[in-house]
Amino acid sequence: MKSFFLMLPLALSLSVGTVLASPPGTAPEQARAEFAQFDRLHTVIAAHRGEIFFEESWGGPGPFEPVNIKSLSKTILSALVGRAIEEGVLESVDQPVVEVLNNRVPPAADARVEHITIGNLLSMQAGLERTSGSNYGRWVVSNDWVGYALSRDFVSEPGEDRLYSTGSSHILSAALTDASGQSTWQLAQSWLSVPLNVRIPHWLTDPQGIYFGGNDMLMSPRALLRFGEMYRQGGTLDGRQVVSAEWVERSWEPRGTSRWSGDLYGYGWFITDLGGYTAYYGRGFGGQVLWVVPEVELTVVVTSSPNPPSPGGRYVRQLADVVERHLLPAATHADSSAEGEAG
Repeated sequence: MKSFFLMLPLALSLSVGTVLASPPGTAPEQARAEFAQFDRLHTVIAAHRGEIFFEESWGGPGPFEPVNIKSLSKTILSALVGRAIEEGVLESVDQPVVEVLNNRVPPAADARVEHITIGNLLSMQAGLERTSGSNYGRWVVSNDWVGYALSRDFVSEPGEDRLYSTGSSHILSAALTDASGQSTWQLAQSWLSVPLNVRIPHWLTDPQGIYFGGNDMLMSPRALLRFGEMYRQGGTLDGRQVVSAEWVERSWEPRGTSRWSGDLYGYGWFITDLGGYTAYYGRGFGGQVLWVVPEVELTVVVTSSPNPPSPGGRYVRQLADVVERHLLPAATHADSSAEGEAG
């Protein structure tokens, strides 16, 4: 087990400064003890106002090495879509996705695919039968992932019910590629890796070479922290506007509700309550989580083993409980202390 209790800036390359050990009985120390009970947990990082006050690794590659973030990739993909709209690569969230898919729509697809918008795909409201869950295996062994997803039967109308489906995110990856003439990985380098000063290695592609949209992206816990901090600060980090503040707000606007957790969902982000504060989060299979709690200026990253079997939603709720009882109070206490000093 590697333990770090730090107050360090979030730059990717950090000069080693003073290590501030938390006294026994403090919130971070209590969090460390409780997190250690989870066998599949790899790394937890928490930052308040951009300074890390808790960082610990129990297994896996550690805080600096890219790891498979599974469906937390959907949250990252949403940022790429937002930037594509800002750059004019895509028109808007209301643009029908078929307008930018270069001959990828199967001839036998239901005519209603023409009504699926970029926004519908981001909010998981395409209306198509899911490619996730029990349908996932059949989808990923097909020879055309985009065509397979677009040719599913409609189980609701576009823009109505929320049906969580990685196929929807993958269609967005194809749309980004066709509209820009660049791969989703290349866009991630230009629009995220460079301005955030983080590393995003190549990840899995489909049989047509489209980078997997919404799954299997590779980012380190520290890179995820910088991404979360960027959203917490309205799309800006280190003085650079990465995505617009408007896109952050639109991404965090509720558009549907998860059938499993009951949490609200925007554009690639879930919305929940954490200790009485509104928290926005992305999550992936096995326990990959990024929480942003703007009201208390808190960002928390958790990575876990991405391997089956899945611990399910109960594991994420258990992680959230430790964050809520120990890391959140540490941030709110810091806020109270700062207000007292200001007075």
